[in-house]
Amino acid sequence: MKREFDPEISELMDLAVLENGKPSAELERDLANLRWLNRHFGAYSILYRFLKRWFLNRPRKEPPLRVLDLATGEGDLPRQLVLWCRKRGIPVTIDAIDSNEATLSVARKRSRDFPEITFHQGDIRNWGSGSWELVLCSLALHHFSDKDAILVMINARRLSSHHLLIADLERNLLGAFGIWLLTALLLREPMTKHDARMSIRRAFSFHEFHSLATQAGWKQFRHARFPVTRQALWIDQIVP
Repeated sequence: MKREFDPEISELMDLAVLENGKPSAELERDLANLRWLNRHFGAYSILYRFLKRWFLNRPRKEPPLRVLDLATGEGDLPRQLVLWCRKRGIPVTIDAIDSNEATLSVARKRSRDFPEITFHQGDIRNWGSGSWELVLCSLALHHFSDKDAILVMINARRLSSHHLLIADLERNLLGAFGIWLLTALLLREPMTKHDARMSIRRAFSFHEFHSLATQAGWKQFRHARFPVTRQALWIDQIVP
């Protein structure tokens, strides 16, 4: 199954704009569907797995955990991260970046009770200066060409001082069929159906995903598959 990526064709959510200062109802429904998918199809479970791996025994007297979330969407992963930290008494601050202002407006509204999160508009291929203890990027690389995906990975590595986690879909026939079936029977809103089916065709294969990290100059990284049709690359400890 060959990757289908045309830079002239965008997912509909990437084209969303504010209308009279407000996001469209269609965008809000689509982002709610993505939140449901993240909860039930692997994005949250991957996040929890690595939070436990890296921070479960973090001393409470440590300075606040500084996290950077690239391509945050409506901010549901940062909110889950904050809730996880709150339960364990771990202070945390999160900078969450997205390029689309309409999406960010939804994220800010849904995150009103999360002062730990600060949202920024920016291009994740080159955004930011400084360093964060944990840098995350979930379900974003398939939006980019190979060249730009590598730039995202180079930038993510540049901004991380300790831990790095990038997760996305894995392109395969089973995943393509599963998404087609899911959007035919359950998630039938036009934006969600269009974007979900495009996303799996644009996603990288397991081999291609690994190759991106190598081309980005990542060292001592790990790579594995996760349910459902997900894969992740991570670095346990950044080595200068």
